[in-house]
Amino acid sequence: MRVFENLDEMAKEVGNEIGVSEWVEIDQDRINLFADATGDHQWIHLDAERTQKELGMPTIAHGYLTLSLLPMLSSKVSGVKSVNRGINYGSNKVRFTNMVPVNSKVRARVKLLKMEPKAGGQQVTNEVTMEVEGSDRPAMVAETLSLLFE
Repeated sequence: MRVFENLDEMAKEVGNEIGVSEWVEIDQDRINLFADATGDHQWIHLDAERTQKELGMPTIAHGYLTLSLLPMLSSKVSGVKSVNRGINYGSNKVRFTNMVPVNSKVRARVKLLKMEPKAGGQQVTNEVTMEVEGSDRPAMVAETLSLLFE
């Protein structure tokens, strides 16, 4: 994990890759729990027998499950010692560019795009690419926004 002393130090890395998280396995239990939490019980996520029979593939993670992993994975990529609170502010765009098959592993690759003053803190814009182990194509690319306060 990369640790910055303060936001000024972090700002020197605008335009650069900040780091990459560890791999996290997406098992069927995680997919099932996400389906229950969101009410999205689409069979392609839950019915292994049907997806194999009809599509010739295993179940896949929800796109929004992949997106929901960003706060956890990003927190393992970098931190700022002087920050006393951070807020997920949203995203400018999110694209789901590949499937995440059950039992595959994903990780987040974070590039710092921009930092600018906002609301007494700094608005941080990152490009986060969610990679799937063994695949050339990422599962997701998102431009995320956070507000960080010292």
